[in-house]
Amino acid sequence: MKTTKQKQAEVYEVLKTEFKLKNPMEAPKMEKVIVSSGFGSIKDKKKVELIADRLARITGQKPVTRKAKISISSFKLREGEPVGYQITLRGNRMFDFIDRLVNVAFPRTKDFRGISRDSIDAMGNYTLGIKEHTIFAETVDEDLKDVFGMSITFVTSSKNKKMTEALMEQLGFPFKKKGVADDSVSKKGKK
Repeated sequence: MKTTKQKQAEVYEVLKTEFKLKNPMEAPKMEKVIVSSGFGSIKDKKKVELIADRLARITGQKPVTRKAKISISSFKLREGEPVGYQITLRGNRMFDFIDRLVNVAFPRTKDFRGISRDSIDAMGNYTLGIKEHTIFAETVDEDLKDVFGMSITFVTSSKNKKMTEALMEQLGFPFKKKGVADDSVSKKGKK
């Protein structure tokens, strides 16, 4: 298995000609991955513990409880109440998670055609929403009534969207093809 330094060196070798990089320190790096899931309105302790257990299985790390920063009366939410879990992954554990996400979880997703390029923000970070945690092989069991979603943010050191996109392509992320129209749209156009 490749270490973090070996993966970064490979990315630099591929991207140095495309972006005219002169130094390996200029190459974009994946700094951390943040996995978060909210359980705000769920009051059942068993379901909340199940979410924490599943996130720990998926990431290999215990989640941290996040609390509400302000009170919102219309949601019956008080300041300081637990509203979700968050896990920050770095180093080899981060690359292991990315590898499992790209090679195991995405292929298990129903009707998966790639991830959108539009979710890269101006600072070079990518945020991805997953509707069902069951796409990860670590959580497979017969009891599928408690399915929850999560948000995954990939924080990079790149300077712009193009560098982030190139870095993620080198790490194996399956982006949707550029210029390929949706099947339903192309069929309507032919009539």
